[in-house]
Amino acid sequence: MPNILTKRVSMIELFYDLVFAYMISQATSLIHHLHHGTISPVSFLIFAVIVIVFINSWMVQSVFTNRYGSSSWTDITFYFIDMMILLYMSNSFSNTSSKDLTTFFLAASLLSFTLFLQYLIIFFKSSNSNDKNIAKAFCSILIFRTLALLIGGLFNTSLGRLVAFLGIIISWILPSFTGKYTKKHPIIFSHLLERLTLLIIITFGETIIGIADYFKPSEFSINSILVFITVASLFFAYITEFDHLIEEKMTGQTGNLLIYLHYFILFGLSLITVSLKFISEKEANSVFAISCLYGGMFLFYIGTTIAVHYNKPQYHTISKLNLTSWILSLLLGYTISLSNPSLFVIVLCSAVIGTFNAGMKVRLLYQN
Repeated sequence: MPNILTKRVSMIELFYDLVFAYMISQATSLIHHLHHGTISPVSFLIFAVIVIVFINSWMVQSVFTNRYGSSSWTDITFYFIDMMILLYMSNSFSNTSSKDLTTFFLAASLLSFTLFLQYLIIFFKSSNSNDKNIAKAFCSILIFRTLALLIGGLFNTSLGRLVAFLGIIISWILPSFTGKYTKKHPIIFSHLLERLTLLIIITFGETIIGIADYFKPSEFSINSILVFITVASLFFAYITEFDHLIEEKMTGQTGNLLIYLHYFILFGLSLITVSLKFISEKEANSVFAISCLYGGMFLFYIGTTIAVHYNKPQYHTISKLNLTSWILSLLLGYTISLSNPSLFVIVLCSAVIGTFNAGMKVRLLYQN
């Protein structure tokens, strides 16, 4: 297979991403509501499962387009069909009760089936044995998820929901085992990187919407500025890593690690988004809100640290100083915030930690 270094992100892909802006907003709303000052573990589980279905579908579609997309009428038709399904899915859950997910499971099953059909077409159209093996692997994964979700949608029982949940988790993990096939037709790294960074920017957009209340004239204060600095510093750390330190012209990559590390970043940002709202609410349990904030930042920094694997040669090794700095700074900020859980102390600590760790990333850039 010839190594193609670049591929333009098409307008249809950007249009497709608009649905995910709405989806992220709808999904995050599931953990926006407190019950006795906290969010139940079940609510977190339902939120995680729903996000995994959406984002995994996005990832599968993006990787398909990366390898085989040609902006043909067939591709465009599938994009539009999937967008309608995704819009319906985004409105098919209103609370975090697993008993109310049957409609969501059915719609997700249909989405998995359309993705299956795209790979099935490649299987029959391609004469290349490597592409046939890739198509066969993804067809198997997607038809498995289709059937598991169909069972969950048709049978509103504990067993049916268990089958659906297991199908989601297993089909989420299985692509990581396709490397022996996908490495024979590597992804176009720069294209996948651009797609993933656009998804993260959409997620940051939801975070900005989440902190907008701090900037109402009646609410504006030094805390508002500190909250914004927290979010801005996280964004700065992200773009420093993925826009400056990373090697965009990599070849021979399956992209699996790049995809999975972004789940840490996505879930981290979702936790940060809701926690920045919770820390200002009197009914919120302060320990819970602070734990969400620092748990989210922890996940975010795990993702950006793993990404060092894809860095340019001079930035390729994980700096012990950088690794130690973000771990110790999070522990220190967490401890201080728990000992004095006032809004000012919490946002001051998060702003200082975010700025410090963004600075450590920039320091790497200028050191070399």
